Amino acid sequence: MGFSFEVDATAAGGGRRGRLRLPHGVVESPVFMPVGTVASVKAVEQGVLEEIGAAGKGAQIILANTYHLYLRPGHELVRRMGGVHRFMSWERPMLTDSGGFQVFSLSGLRKVTSEGVEFRSHLDGSKHFFSPEHSVDVQIALGADIAMVFDECVETPASWERTRESMGLTHAWAQRSKDHFEANKHRVPWYRDGEREREQPTLHGETVKDGAPNSLVGATQSLFGIVQGGMYADLRKESAERLVEMELPGYAIGGLAVGEPREVTREMIARTLEFLPKDKPRYVMGVGYPDEIEEYAKMGVDMMDCVLPTRAGRHGLLFMREEAGGSVVRMNIKRKEYAEDQRPIDETCGCMVCRRYTRAYLRHLFVAGEPLGLTLNSVHNLAFYLDTMERVRGELAGGSPLPI
Repeated sequence: MGFSFEVDATAAGGGRRGRLRLPHGVVESPVFMPVGTVASVKAVEQGVLEEIGAAGKGAQIILANTYHLYLRPGHELVRRMGGVHRFMSWERPMLTDSGGFQVFSLSGLRKVTSEGVEFRSHLDGSKHFFSPEHSVDVQIALGADIAMVFDECVETPASWERTRESMGLTHAWAQRSKDHFEANKHRVPWYRDGEREREQPTLHGETVKDGAPNSLVGATQSLFGIVQGGMYADLRKESAERLVEMELPGYAIGGLAVGEPREVTREMIARTLEFLPKDKPRYVMGVGYPDEIEEYAKMGVDMMDCVLPTRAGRHGLLFMREEAGGSVVRMNIKRKEYAEDQRPIDETCGCMVCRRYTRAYLRHLFVAGEPLGLTLNSVHNLAFYLDTMERVRGELAGGSPLPI
């Protein structure tokens, strides 16, 4: 309970306009999810995050990272705080990744067996072990609306044989993740069965009874699968078909945007989408630039996330359009040519940064090393991404109704 996905319209290219109904709210799709790695979207306060973008809608859903929150402050502490929503004072939907990508990026600091992965923390070198079951336990403790199965992310480039071997491990771990999740999903910190009359604190300190009408009564998290298969179309097909057999509520496409050419990323997404259910959400992990997320959304991808808007902003890279609906331009605000430029970043943008601040001032903040500059750059970039998705949703709303 607590999850549904509806498709209202489809376009000729495959893009769909829909909605995900989750315990903490409704998410309009296709959607871009800002990344809040350690329960914080870097440099952007939660109240601002709720208001940026078209019509002040803000981010509908954000992502947090299982690996990082497990290491610091620890998932059990977050559980005691009532889950990650209450811990960070975010009332809207959230998704947690499984920690698989971060664990496998540790390279020489990990050892993989069929049981799981032993690794050393990048923080202090301490030894840890992640199995599919443990990844699920951590994600249940964190309590995001959507959790992900534990998977192995194969290195790039990798041979067909190595990729298929890794993919087999991913499938076995996905089944173990699902089995463990189904047996333990009621342990999420915010679960209420509607029977007990126990008082429970809400995010803002007031109390409600378990039996009170509430979107969380009887609701649990949802567990999505992750399709792997590297850069091999036949393996992507096999992985998608195997995951679909597990009858999960949603499916992600993982292992992309890891250095391969963009045309290869696009091909792997397109080939994988062919074999994923049309009545369930499709999520591409870790992409991409603004023109990429627009392209993938119009292909039929419903969910995307990436650290790029805030990471680029912290390095002085801003996104803009030279004219409404025009192509994306990348602006390096550090350049001297902006030192006396009285224009906003983007004259077609209505975000809170472009309404108030000039390029000259933003350049000054960056050159002076003022933290405010990193925040303003990040806010603009996030608004740019969210506005892009709002426009795409509007375009897709004019598509054909989904056949019954």
